[in-house]
Amino acid sequence: MSLKDALRRAARQEQFLEVVSRDEAEARFHRHLRLAPLGEETVPLAQSLGRVLARDVIAAVDVPGFDRASVDGFALRAADTAGASEAAPRRLRLNDEVLTPGREPRIAVAAGTASVIATGGMVPRGADAIVMVEHTETREEAGGLFLEIHRPAAPGQFIAAAGGDIGRGEIVLRAGQVLGSREIGTLAAVGAAEIAAWRRPRVAIVSTGDELVPPGAAMRRGGVYDSNAAILAAAVEEQGGIAVPLGIVADDEAALAQILETALASDMAVLSGGTSKGAGDLAYRVVSRLTDPGIVVHGAALKPGKPICLAVTRGKPVIVLPGFPTSAIFTFHEFAAPVIRAFAGLRAEEQRSIAATLARRVTSERGRTEYVLVSLVRGADGQSLAAYPIAKGSGSVTAFGQADGFFAVPPHTETVAAGSEIQARLIGAAKEPAALVIIGSHCVGLDRLVGKLLRQGITVKALNVGSQGGLAAAERGECDIAGIHLMDPASGVYNRPFLTEGLELVPGYGRLQGLVFRPGDPRFEGRSIVEAIAAALADPDCFMVNRNAGSGTRILIDRLLGEARPAGFGNQAKSHNAVAAAVAQGRADWGIAISTVARQYGLGFTPLQDERYDFVVPKARLAREPVQAFIALIADPATRAELAALGFTA
Repeated sequence: MSLKDALRRAARQEQFLEVVSRDEAEARFHRHLRLAPLGEETVPLAQSLGRVLARDVIAAVDVPGFDRASVDGFALRAADTAGASEAAPRRLRLNDEVLTPGREPRIAVAAGTASVIATGGMVPRGADAIVMVEHTETREEAGGLFLEIHRPAAPGQFIAAAGGDIGRGEIVLRAGQVLGSREIGTLAAVGAAEIAAWRRPRVAIVSTGDELVPPGAAMRRGGVYDSNAAILAAAVEEQGGIAVPLGIVADDEAALAQILETALASDMAVLSGGTSKGAGDLAYRVVSRLTDPGIVVHGAALKPGKPICLAVTRGKPVIVLPGFPTSAIFTFHEFAAPVIRAFAGLRAEEQRSIAATLARRVTSERGRTEYVLVSLVRGADGQSLAAYPIAKGSGSVTAFGQADGFFAVPPHTETVAAGSEIQARLIGAAKEPAALVIIGSHCVGLDRLVGKLLRQGITVKALNVGSQGGLAAAERGECDIAGIHLMDPASGVYNRPFLTEGLELVPGYGRLQGLVFRPGDPRFEGRSIVEAIAAALADPDCFMVNRNAGSGTRILIDRLLGEARPAGFGNQAKSHNAVAAAVAQGRADWGIAISTVARQYGLGFTPLQDERYDFVVPKARLAREPVQAFIALIADPATRAELAALGFTA
């Protein structure tokens, strides 16, 4: 293919076959699949953890298999102890044997006699009760050993009857149960050395794309590490399948066709990347050759996940997931996970929803259902929940892992206002809320503090929403701590002017903000801030990277630039690291960031202003132990020394 033909094809961007709703996509997919276990296999008991029983387990023995003592003491007839007390003990002759576990009794217990018995020992014929050794005394006389009993016993006392736990012929575990440690203990108790389990489906995993680099290999310019393969393999195992990683395949149709044939030797094939019919996206072309029926869905009215491609061939599901990590894992759980669970004999995952109040406004694209990932935090009353949208985009690796749930924005809704009530569908197993919630501006110094708290055993949830967002969260009582660096334009004072009556300021540390640039750039190297900004404004090809509105750094930038709007002003990064990365990679020529981050990226740095990065605490939460632990940590000399080593000041 000529370069012109390649450009023409890339520019044309062939459209999806047909964009359907999420429910219609699922219905079409399931219509061609047998959603049932793939068959059973025999599994040794020692390897059965997490497996799903294919058959009921019926006890072939009684448990216990004999009447046994549940305490150390003496086996006797309860009638012989009637009226026993400290003042008037009952006296019995001891039989000439000691009944330890595993020893079969030789002597029956007759009236007026008793036998020594240990916990787990077999109860002898004639005995109908056990008296604890603590309630007796022994006497040695010429005629032998005698037992004095100080408390009466009831028939059956401290005896575990044969079959009292499990009776022969009883169903002890049922088909479909997932085996944990307790179930395995039950199986061992009835003598089961192996079990019939549903076979775990084998799921082939293929990553596609010229840009992908295996973790551990050297990174190349324009490359990205293949995180999808690792995420999907773990997700397959979580859903009861066996991951079969087949590695990375470049954007080559012949290679993709060959690897797909290999993948179809498994029970299911999952590919990531190559679904959107864009330039270089070839997976759909290869999958389109499948028959009986082949592709049943290509395009769903979802965000993230519109490019999803679902196919069936030879009765086996083939799923091509979007390449971006959040889209890939989201669509995996929507379309792949239910099929894997059905093949593995597992019940569908329980879907749990909870009411919450949206903390920040959400805008959505009209025409398709958008799923918005959210992090949930407790409100000021300790009961209500606030939902903070995680706006990291479908390319984010961490968004799905940080989310507690998600909610759907209907296809004809463009905006969901802050304060709206939503129903958040929870992700994963229920977990205890974090002991400490920190909302506000991100800082690498705060990252270190959070790490120290985690090592102390204090769980932390940290949401990076900017200084103003953190201050608002503190005012609403939705966090324990807000990290802020807001400068009052009138006075130049940081943070304290923004406190309301219900808030307390906890001093943090100083940071140095400045202009960052690539070393050797003559427009900035060796120049003052005023000279550097003048040079940037004079050069239309000199691009800046801005900061997001609401951040403390953006307030500083707006004060610095006034009415000036340099090239790149609309490019708004959400963190100091994002600013530094844009400059280091040449996507921008300059920006404003802290000195610590500039040093990490090897950038030039011209000081602009010292600032305070402090912490705001709602007074109602000030006495909480995790908050006090945080305050003590900041004041700790060792912590201050560590922050100083990173470039922060007292």
